[in-house]
Amino acid sequence: MATDCYCNSRKNFNQCCQPLLEGKQVASTAEALMRSRYSAYCTKNYYYVLNTYVESKRADLTEDDLAETAKLTTWLYLDVIPHAGLEVDQVEFKAWYKERNTVFLLHETSRFIQEKSQWRYLDGQLHQDCGKVSIGRNDSCVCKSGKKYKQCCMRRY
Repeated sequence: MATDCYCNSRKNFNQCCQPLLEGKQVASTAEALMRSRYSAYCTKNYYYVLNTYVESKRADLTEDDLAETAKLTTWLYLDVIPHAGLEVDQVEFKAWYKERNTVFLLHETSRFIQEKSQWRYLDGQLHQDCGKVSIGRNDSCVCKSGKKYKQCCMRRY
């Protein structure tokens, strides 16, 4: 059964990020790599996450390091911001996640480079609105389902 991709691309996972996570395809753009990295975090595919960093950053990381920092994290929703004014190697996004029943926002402009003919994550600039999100039970859900938070992501995760 086909399911929507974690990256919110409006495509099925098996036609979007799954081929990248399985090594059957490589990301054709920086945005495709960023979306696939988000999906990898959602599916706990830390091998993929590690191998999409630039080589110099991979030297200081392990899959276990990545898993440890994300073990309490449940990713809720990804919103890629249209890239007006950004370079082709930059992607701005907002990602909502939960840790211990608290919702947080990660808002970043990420930079990517081509390394050995493949896009790789270099680094990112965090925006000032990162951090804990105050969301009430009756507020609209961060995943933009149209449901109240208490009837959606609050229950599911």
